[in-house]
Order: sequence, then structure tokens, then C-alpha cells
Amino acid sequence: MNEVTKGYLNMELLRFTTAGSVDDGKSTLIGRLLYDSKAIFEDQMEAIERASKKSGEEEVNLALLTDGLRAEREQGITIDVAYRYFATPKRKFIIADTPGHIQYTRNMVTGASTANVALILIDARNGVIEQTNRHTYIASLLQIPHIIVCINKMDLVDFGEVRFEEIKQQFKKISTKLDTKDIRFIPISAKLGDNVVDRSKNMSWYDGPTLMYLLETIHISADYNQQHQRFPIQYVIRPQSKEYHDYRGYGGRIASGIFRPGDRVKVLPKGITTRVKGIDFMEESLDMARAPQSVTLTLEDDIDISRGDMIVGENKAPEVGQDIEMMISWLSEKPMQLGGKYSLKHTSSDLRCVVKDVIYKIDINTLERNYKDKSIGLNEIARISIKTAKPIFYDPYKINRITGSLILIDEGTNNTVCAGMII
Repeated sequence: MNEVTKGYLNMELLRFTTAGSVDDGKSTLIGRLLYDSKAIFEDQMEAIERASKKSGEEEVNLALLTDGLRAEREQGITIDVAYRYFATPKRKFIIADTPGHIQYTRNMVTGASTANVALILIDARNGVIEQTNRHTYIASLLQIPHIIVCINKMDLVDFGEVRFEEIKQQFKKISTKLDTKDIRFIPISAKLGDNVVDRSKNMSWYDGPTLMYLLETIHISADYNQQHQRFPIQYVIRPQSKEYHDYRGYGGRIASGIFRPGDRVKVLPKGITTRVKGIDFMEESLDMARAPQSVTLTLEDDIDISRGDMIVGENKAPEVGQDIEMMISWLSEKPMQLGGKYSLKHTSSDLRCVVKDVIYKIDINTLERNYKDKSIGLNEIARISIKTAKPIFYDPYKINRITGSLILIDEGTNNTVCAGMII
């Protein structure tokens, strides 16, 4: 592996998602980030310029960089989750551009599920609206550690500081009900580029960071649980070649914690204790690996281990059980069946479960709980209980977003119907 490749792989990765109502400027903001940070190629820019002229627009429509579906371009909206990848000298980034329509809330859940940061856009003309509440609640439910509130289209309110402060106070009122501690506010104009990558000359009253500076410097290493060692086994590696004739490694992605050669660990479900012999990454042996790295562990003892098992710290084991309570976002147009059987995927385990009860539903606008309505439909949020066919090894979602999350799959269609966060 050459030094350039090694340097790129070792760069810190930040995942962020955009959220906001229709026409708040999410796709334009991402296009501006990519354009001003020189993260797009000349031929891409030329294609966007041609598409803008073809649709009769006077200026280059940067939103077309992410709105890839024909239906999106025709309607001027985002429907699917669009992922974009770019890097600066300081960080690598994965952007999830999610739709703003109520009927596409499930797409926002998908895009936000792995994010370190949520960018919530608010149209400076409209202020905080129903969709702002919805997206902020989902970001909090998914335990996204950092929220950046981008108050966009400041050019349409004369770059006014008073309007910025009004919306800031509106948002703070709803945020007091939620479990998010790190919230930042930035006044921007995605269309003109004010405070996106370059500082705004039109808002000299704002002395905070630009959006790009904040994304490059926001502290995310503490977002990962480094206290509890969790390594779900995805694949048992047996090359059986002359060079690696007796090699037996266990490949996967570290869900949490730090692993070092010599660590005493326990293999679940068997409960056998052993030590980490080595940590391999491509052609290198590592002295240490931490979440969210993908590595191969070798152990001192030969143990019967297969996909779905988990290597954990000897003293801080996860919870083990079959009766699970969790908050869910229902992703399917087909309603949830109380007493229905579903396939379940948790880390690298595949099993079955049955829905036992709907404990309550959440009114996403008022955050009130409804204990009477047991029906769950598309985009609804609820707390339910399930029973799994065999025990799973889990942590509460607040402690570990990987071992605390799961999905339910319709056995007939093989469609993912539910995203769950274990309580």
C-alpha cells in the first residue's frame, strides 16, 4: 500500500445528512459545498450548466448535482436519498441528501441512520414549521450527536440579523424537548454561497464559523462508544493457501470499543474466553483498532465461531435476551401486523421475530404519546415489543447505535419494513 493510499484511508470520515422541508435548499447547499470546495469535475459542471440552460434557468442550478432521478429534475424536488463522497485535506465526507416531503420520511430515516451530523435547513422566510419539528425529532430519535441548523435564503430577508435570531429562538423552544446536546446555528445563502465555504460579506454581524469549517473541525471521535468492545463476526477467513495454510481470522467492522493484541475477550453465544492474537488490516498488522474500523481479528485459541457470533470484552458484556422493546420508524406502505412474524437483522445476525405489542405511538408534531391506537402505518413512530426466535446480544441504542439497532424485513416481499432502536 503506497503512502498516498494509506494517508487517505487513515483520514477521519464524517457522515452527515441534510433535512428540511421542500424547497428549503438542501440539494443546492450540497451542490454549493461540492462546487466551492472544488470537489466536482469539469465535465460534471459542464453537464449541470447544459441541464440548467435546457430547463430555462438563468443561473447554474447546483441542486442538479444531487437530484439524479428524472422525476426529481422535472419536479425540482428530491425523492430518493442521494449519496455524495468528497474529501478535503482535513477529512473525508459522505453526504446523504434526503427528501423533505412528509411521504418520504422513511428516506430521511435511512439517510440519517449512520450520520455524525444532521444539517437541518430552515427557510429564513418561513421559520420553524411542521417539517422542522419532524426532522429534528427523527434526528434526536436516531441519536445523531451533532445538529447544525442552517438558516438558509438569508438573501431573501436582506441578510437580517434580527430574523436570524428570531428563528434561532423558535428552534431552541422545540429542542428543549429533545435529547440532543450539541446544536449550532449558521446563517447562510446556499444559492449565493454566503457562509457555506467562504465567509459572507453580507453578514458581517455573524462572527461564527462557516459551514465547511465546522464540518472539518467538529469533534466526532467521542461519538463512538470506546468503552464497550463489540465485534460482530461477518465472515470467517480461511485462505488455505501455502502462505497462510493455518490462518483463521474473523472479519467484521468494530461496532464499539478499542481492541489490542493480548486483550482478554469473550466469544458469544458460547461464552468462551480467549485472547486477541493479532489484528490484520489488508497487508498490515495493527497494534490497535477502534470503531468504526473494518479489520480481521485472530484469536489465540481455536474456537467454533461463525457469522452472527460476537467478540466482546471479557468484563463488559452486552445484554442478552429475546423480549425486546424498541422505538421504531415504520418504513412500509403495508401496515404493521400485530402478532405478525418478520425476519430480523441485527448486526450480522439473521433470525425471526413476532410483534407482541404496540406500547404507544408518537404524535410527531406535538410529541404526545397515544396509548390506545395499535395500528402502525407508513412513516409513523412508535414504541413496540417483539420476541425473537433466539437470544440476541444487544446494548441500548443510546449507548451503542450499532448493537442497539435492527431492521425488520417482510418475509413475503423481502422488503425492509421497519427500523428499530432498542431501549
